[in-house]
Amino acid sequence: MHKSERLFQLVNLLKGRRLAVTAKQLADKLNVSERTIYRDIQHLQTSGVPIEGEAGIGYLISECDLPPMMFTLEELQALMLGSRMVSEWTDPVLADKAHSALAKIEAVLPSSLKQKVDDLPYLVSGWSHNQAQQAFTLTLRQGIEQHRCVNIDYSDAKQQITSRLVEPLGMVYWGGKWTLITFCRLRNDYREFRIDRIQAVSLTEFSFTTHDDKSLAHYVKLVQEKYKEC
Repeated sequence: MHKSERLFQLVNLLKGRRLAVTAKQLADKLNVSERTIYRDIQHLQTSGVPIEGEAGIGYLISECDLPPMMFTLEELQALMLGSRMVSEWTDPVLADKAHSALAKIEAVLPSSLKQKVDDLPYLVSGWSHNQAQQAFTLTLRQGIEQHRCVNIDYSDAKQQITSRLVEPLGMVYWGGKWTLITFCRLRNDYREFRIDRIQAVSLTEFSFTTHDDKSLAHYVKLVQEKYKEC
């Protein structure tokens, strides 16, 4: 690990801490010696980073505005990949924001990193997520965020279309398809719907509430427990 990257990580480890962190804890986290940590702390303090504390007690950063940290190559690759996935697989509004974020990242990339980021070894395909599905996910996201029920026209495995009034709790990407997780008032239970089988979506004025026994987190917990038993 280069010294500059280690210094950035050191600052990030200290930022937002309410309790002091010892040099040993920092050394273990960064896989270096305590002596290296002492030298790095002194270097940062000399550079104007407001680190408080002393050897044997611990260190923390006082409240202040710090300049943004430079990302490592792997961090940039993760951000770029995530932004491309959002731009291809979600609704038009989030896709537009993802494109905007990508443009901002690319605008400040040093020339030494631009080619490496362009050569990202992952391809994000949007072929299976068409414009109709993106429009549906926008309405579904609004229902989820505003806690409003939605009407959906859904085509099942036998291509029979039915209309459902459901409480949208979240959307899950299982690795192949997006799935809408809902709570069905009629069945008083969770129900899942593949988004690529939804034919139409409309937002209603009916509101709903979530709680510990009715939420996306609770649904995921039930799924995890189910697979543990298998």
